[in-house]
Amino acid sequence: MALRVIKRSMLYAVLVGIAVVLLIPFFWMLSTALTAEADIFAWPPEWIPKHPQWHNFADAWKALPFNRYLLNTLFVVLLGLGAELASETLVAYGFARFQFPGRDVLFFVLLATMMMPFHVTLIPTYLIWQAFGLVGEFDPLVLRAWTAWGPFYVFLLRQFMLRIPRELEDAAAIDGANAWQTFWHVILPQIRPALIAVAIFAFRGYWNAFLGPLIYLTDTDKYTMTLGMYFFLGGANEQPHWNYLMAMSIVVALPVLILFFAAQRYFVEGITFTGMKE
Repeated sequence: MALRVIKRSMLYAVLVGIAVVLLIPFFWMLSTALTAEADIFAWPPEWIPKHPQWHNFADAWKALPFNRYLLNTLFVVLLGLGAELASETLVAYGFARFQFPGRDVLFFVLLATMMMPFHVTLIPTYLIWQAFGLVGEFDPLVLRAWTAWGPFYVFLLRQFMLRIPRELEDAAAIDGANAWQTFWHVILPQIRPALIAVAIFAFRGYWNAFLGPLIYLTDTDKYTMTLGMYFFLGGANEQPHWNYLMAMSIVVALPVLILFFAAQRYFVEGITFTGMKE
């Protein structure tokens, strides 16, 4: 009994130590966000500002049109997230439940694309959107989601569907349900944890996206939150505003953290049962 308590205490101590190390950057970010600009590089540094500058958050928000940037970000996130959940769920359902020639080969090719770096397809993809005259629009950031372009999400959903007993679908077929009705009323309710996990991943990807908006958006009125933060780094004739940048970094990070902790149970369940099959 005593040995078990010692082992558990050592495990908790290690976990707490790792957590502290991981939280240091977040604490530094909060400290910088609450520091006056003249005191950011003061030595020795003050991890806890004596006079917290809470107005930095409001000043940073007002320094640039973040109301517009927020609306643009929500537009991209909602459309992209909805398109990903719809397309990837249907593709995963096809791989999990339908037999067709070349199914396993196609699924292998789909998984193989996970090994391909994003930068390999960056230039060809840009040229395709440029040929369609869509550079400078939101379309390149949203339309690709309808192609089920996230192989990891398809894999996760497929693996979760494989653990659903086929007897449920057979019972639905006996009751007269077609393939679409079975998918909507039988499969989707069973894979809710996996859908929530995919939604969290996809939301984080679209919300934090920087490279895509940087490449395809040319009008500042269409910039997203992450691109707006980039202005705080300053230019050739301007000094960086590190306190504003850290303040907006916290604002941008909060929705993802809140979403993760609110849906943590479903997220863990969706990941845990992915590799299981009943």
